[in-house]
Amino acid sequence: MPQTTGNHSQAAIEPALLPIDGQITEQPSHWYAIYTSPRHEKYVSEHLRHRDIEQFLPLYQRVHRWKNGCKARVELPLFPGYLFVKITRRQRVRVLELPGVISFVGTRTEPALLSEFEIETLRSGLPLHKFEPYRQLAVGQKVQITCGALTGLTGVLVRHANGYRVVITVELIHQSVAVELDAHDVEPCGTNSRLPKAPHHRFQS
Repeated sequence: MPQTTGNHSQAAIEPALLPIDGQITEQPSHWYAIYTSPRHEKYVSEHLRHRDIEQFLPLYQRVHRWKNGCKARVELPLFPGYLFVKITRRQRVRVLELPGVISFVGTRTEPALLSEFEIETLRSGLPLHKFEPYRQLAVGQKVQITCGALTGLTGVLVRHANGYRVVITVELIHQSVAVELDAHDVEPCGTNSRLPKAPHHRFQS
């Protein structure tokens, strides 16, 4: 006969303390931005890879001229000082322990969640388009990309010597990049009409 405690049997209490089948789930993972020491982005990225932590370090290519006059193509971080990690809540400490990591981007008590759509779209579109950092965001028309791997992202249309380009900003880290696209791949935000086609112009980065 089961032991009783007050008006309840021990047999009735114990099953209630057990988790209901199907309710035990792993913590969800989210994208976060981390701030690194200057010129430590690739170093931190390598450490994250060795620890099997999903990470995204956007890179772009640039021709660098050395002091001896030689030129070489190098890969540089698209967002200097930042990279992105997709982790669960309990993995935050593992990331902060890595050499070169300064902090998560967010408030003093809680890292800010990044849009999964923005990160995944940027990651899939990076190999397909020409990107470069854009330091000074010009005031211009806000447009939405309507074609290709970057569909759905919004940016600002700015004029360049050879035509136009679209500047996309990651608001959380206040960083912008300029991307080269065809004119028919964008349309003004809030309208259903596309910009006039310009077959002889491209958005130059």
